Amino acid sequence: MTSSLSIITPMHNESEVISTFFETLIPILDKTKLIWEIILIDDGSTDDTYQQLCSWKNKVPNITLIKFSRNFGKEAALTAGLDHCHSDAAIILDADLQDPPELIPEMVSKWNEGFDVVLASRNQREDETAAKRATASLFYWLINRISTSPVPKNTGDFRLITQKAISAIRSLPERVRFMKGILSWPGFNTYTIYYNRPGRTLGKTSWNLAKLTRLALDGIFSFSDVPLKLVTFLGIITALSSFIYAIFIIVDTLITGIDVPGHASLMTVILFLGGVQLIGTGIVGEYIGRIYLETKQRPIYIVDQLISSELNDDA
Repeated sequence: MTSSLSIITPMHNESEVISTFFETLIPILDKTKLIWEIILIDDGSTDDTYQQLCSWKNKVPNITLIKFSRNFGKEAALTAGLDHCHSDAAIILDADLQDPPELIPEMVSKWNEGFDVVLASRNQREDETAAKRATASLFYWLINRISTSPVPKNTGDFRLITQKAISAIRSLPERVRFMKGILSWPGFNTYTIYYNRPGRTLGKTSWNLAKLTRLALDGIFSFSDVPLKLVTFLGIITALSSFIYAIFIIVDTLITGIDVPGHASLMTVILFLGGVQLIGTGIVGEYIGRIYLETKQRPIYIVDQLISSELNDDA
């Protein structure tokens, strides 16, 4: 039997890139000689993205179109795409085509060789500033130091995963979704392809510093308890330091008869301890907040409309 392949693409206000996306992708998929479908998730777009996708659905029957009731975020959109994927394998691909679809045949080739996961890792990030590259490197270094589940460096969501890996990912029910970690967590037989990522030529990214920082924190707090251990360690060090300093003051006063240092030193100690306590409370609060979200058991996303492809209808 011919193998089947799904392309999973979240879309949020991607009106400018939709035509280029299909015109580039479909000929490449046709050359693979696979049974293919494209799963598109409209993540609460406010432009005419959904109308354009419906128009393309009329032209290309093997498109599955999922429309969210509102914007739930890219992580939720990827989750929905994987939930509705019944192919033998899937490739996650952004709509802006910065991750080149031309790598798809090579990914499929490695899949045919027996790999369950084929990663696409960036050699260069042409459209990013030195500061963004530095912070990205720092994040990957940090999370791979403190997490028991490594996250491949300079590797985004662009990858091929087999249905075996998709089934494992579906078994992870957490509400706070850090997909780079979730996609990497199951493991399996993995191959990495390296490529140079071009700058974005169409559309505009919706990611800003605040969203990237939030995503990084989600990754750290979702895949490691080291920050909690760090708070405990910091508390022990602070308590020991305070105890040693107290002994020093007592001995110094008894020997020299000098009064205890006054306002400046006292304020310094109080502010330092207050800062440590606030940092510790904040870290603990991040974990408690995640526990709160998990206990509510709210759905990760809500589907407003679902139009299945012929492949999913058969499944």
